[in-house]
Amino acid sequence: MDTREQDLLQLVEDDRWMMSVLQAAAGLALPDWWIGAGFVRGKVWDVLHGFEKRTRLADVDVIYFNSADLRREADDAAEAALSAQRPDIPWSVRNQARMHLRNDDAPYASSEDALRYWLETATCVAVRLETDGVLKLLAPYGLDDLFDLILRPTPAGQRRRAEYDARLAKKNWPGLWPSLRLKPD
Repeated sequence: MDTREQDLLQLVEDDRWMMSVLQAAAGLALPDWWIGAGFVRGKVWDVLHGFEKRTRLADVDVIYFNSADLRREADDAAEAALSAQRPDIPWSVRNQARMHLRNDDAPYASSEDALRYWLETATCVAVRLETDGVLKLLAPYGLDDLFDLILRPTPAGQRRRAEYDARLAKKNWPGLWPSLRLKPD
């Protein structure tokens, strides 16, 4: 494990709120589950910007992979269970086994494979809490862009460039974290 991986896992482990969110999600025992996107990205960028207060999250993205049950109702049931336990959290639960349909991609093989198709490299980072209490990290594009405050499209983001550009405009991340640098790649 490299230093940035250790640093990220330590940031999460030291954050009682993040650990409580992970514990709630772990309680569902979803297959191949992770929490990613802004949950991790925002934490790192907040720390790198010296923010004392957490930047508000639009949602907490719980992903999982279950090719045996592609029903949207399964996601809704997981969201409802999490909301009953933690109504203070804006949960979003999505089975990545069906998300390829929305993105017009070949079927994904796992949550990690699905992460590769997200639009920005700094967003393609997720963590989970194992049953033994150990934190695990998933970062198919590594952590350099995340820690170096670089916004860069993934190959899927390059292919879906209009969607990538619209997402950046809507999110206005440089307005929230002014040290971010855009890399067009």
